[in-house]
Amino acid sequence: MTDLKMEKMISVLLRTGVLLAGALVLAGGVYYVAAHGGDTADYHKFVGQPESDRLMGRILAGAFTLRPRSTIQVGILLLIATPILRVAIALVGFAMERDRQYVVISAIVLALLLFSLRGQF
Repeated sequence: MTDLKMEKMISVLLRTGVLLAGALVLAGGVYYVAAHGGDTADYHKFVGQPESDRLMGRILAGAFTLRPRSTIQVGILLLIATPILRVAIALVGFAMERDRQYVVISAIVLALLLFSLRGQF
C-alpha cells in the first residue's frame, strides 16, 4: 500500500459517500414535498419526532419501504458515516504500511468518533 494508493481510495470514498448521501437527501426531500407539500403546519401543538425517525433500525426499514423522511435520514446517516469510514481506511492503510505512529493516531481518532456516537444508535 503506497501513500498514493491510499489517497486515491480515500478520495473515491469521500466523493462517493457525499454524492450518494446528497442524492438520497435530495430524492427523499423531493418525494416528501410531493407527498406533503400542501399540508398545513400546526405550530400551536408540539409533536416530537416518532421512533421511525430516531432509531436506526426503523429508519432503515422505513427507507426500504420508500418512506420519504426515512430516506432523508439514511442520507444524513451516510453523510455522518463517510468521514468515519475514511479514518478506518486510513487506519488499515497505515497498518499495511507498518507505520505504527499513524496507526496509533488513527486508532485513537476512530475510537473517539465511535465513542461520540455511543448513544445514538
